[in-house]
Amino acid sequence: MQSRIFCTLASVLVVSQCLIPAQASEAQFINKLSHSTPYIPPQCYTDPIVSKTQTANPCYACHTNSKRPNLLNDTDVQQEYSFPEKALLNPWLNLFKDRRAQIANITDEDILSYVRQNNYLNSDGSIRLSQRLKEQATRFDQDGNGRWDGYMPDSYFNFDQQGFDRSPDGGYTGWRSYAYYPMPGSFMPTNGSTDDVSIRLADLLQQNEQGQFDLSVYKINLAIVEAMILEQDVVIEAADETKLKVDLDKDGKLGTARLVKYDWAPLEQRHMSYVGKARLAQQAGKLHIAAKLFPEGTEFLHSVRYLDINDQQVSMAPRMKELRYARKDQWLNYYQLEVIVADEIKERHDFPSRTKLLRGNAEQGVQVAQGWTYQGFIEDQRGELRPQTFEEHGTCAGCHSGMGVLMDTNISFFRKLGQDSFQQGWYHWEQKSLVGIPEPKRDSDGEYEYSYYLKNNPTGDEFRANQEVKDKFFDAQGQPRQAMFARLNKDISTLLLPSLERALALNKAYKVIVEEQSYIQGRDAVIAPLDNVLHKEVEANQPTGIEKILSAF
Repeated sequence: MQSRIFCTLASVLVVSQCLIPAQASEAQFINKLSHSTPYIPPQCYTDPIVSKTQTANPCYACHTNSKRPNLLNDTDVQQEYSFPEKALLNPWLNLFKDRRAQIANITDEDILSYVRQNNYLNSDGSIRLSQRLKEQATRFDQDGNGRWDGYMPDSYFNFDQQGFDRSPDGGYTGWRSYAYYPMPGSFMPTNGSTDDVSIRLADLLQQNEQGQFDLSVYKINLAIVEAMILEQDVVIEAADETKLKVDLDKDGKLGTARLVKYDWAPLEQRHMSYVGKARLAQQAGKLHIAAKLFPEGTEFLHSVRYLDINDQQVSMAPRMKELRYARKDQWLNYYQLEVIVADEIKERHDFPSRTKLLRGNAEQGVQVAQGWTYQGFIEDQRGELRPQTFEEHGTCAGCHSGMGVLMDTNISFFRKLGQDSFQQGWYHWEQKSLVGIPEPKRDSDGEYEYSYYLKNNPTGDEFRANQEVKDKFFDAQGQPRQAMFARLNKDISTLLLPSLERALALNKAYKVIVEEQSYIQGRDAVIAPLDNVLHKEVEANQPTGIEKILSAF
């Protein structure tokens, strides 16, 4: 079975060093690993024990009781370091380095000038990274055919009032940006980075039945995908169901629909259908639909950026730290996904010392068991974006395949802002910032989500290093500042955005890592050593000290 092949775990090649010097050929280093578990993030080495009477639990945000069809309920990770033997020694050495002297040598003016430079687009609007991949293909070529065969960046990050990316000639690239609630923890800008995500469906989901690009058809299919992932109704512009041959609003007749009604229960003969050419492909069994699963060919584009300052407000910088890409290459049904989890659990039980086999290379990314390919680009020593090495790609494999919080290996889309938001949530952060967005509530208990996270992890980051957040929301005795939590309920930027001083320091700390090209030792912006919150080494199955298991949902 194909899923079984993807899920097999085995030891991986380990070598002593794979840092990339500025002038070196990237291909020399591509399939070497300095340590065998790049897929275990540094956050997982955190010591949750704050004192004899207090324990923090940031772990639940990732490792939680999952929702189908992700059956990897990994709440046990909250209470135990379930690492293979080769991962017991913490490889993320950058987290123990003192960057304060190096940071002090970078002026505020210099770092702001740096982050305000666009390293993705040229001044004429053309895509700088794509140009580099074409002109320097032999530097990054892995299969010897003389060209770049991985993802060729093709978004212009030029989003219209419906969130669609537009090319310089006014055409549609297919990418559509959406706003979402940042995941609690590292992805909150207060911990070092801003980011954005765009989605693109396969060509046939963008076309009418005649095979022509049709924006209205594409928007409806995106709404159907949103309805399937969120399992809720989605409002649409008036659509002629007779022309589309699909009863979108499920009222039993073909008329004018203003709603995609979520009503999917195939065992009860309740089905849903895409429209346009995708409808025909679905009928032919060449395209699939299911709750909380994206259709084949779905792509995501995720830029990770520095923090800028505009009008005394922290915002998204033009400069990218990383550009991350994902593509769904194959459809796996619920049963096949269940087999993947069962195989993984059995493998962990029978061979606890084995590490995961990472499949792929730097040119085409890494493939995860659930049928997705992940690929990334990152700054080189000069600040230009380059393909990530095989080891650097390995970090994708953990967070996008081995966590209970995932929905079809994705996190951001099921956190998309709702239909009552600006542009129904289809916009880029440059069009509207985080300011003024109300705090979301948890499904299980109705508590405010970020407030719940702070209650169980007062510093607001996995490393317990964000003293600014702790001081903002808790007094010297550790009691909540109710006024600040009330502000957070109405405006998530109260938590998510750092002070200007912290933003500048975090930018400088990351710039030092860029200059060193030491990503394989950790790419988190850390100002001072985390010796007191991170284990340098753990024992096999060592208890974390967390007593109460929490849920992310």
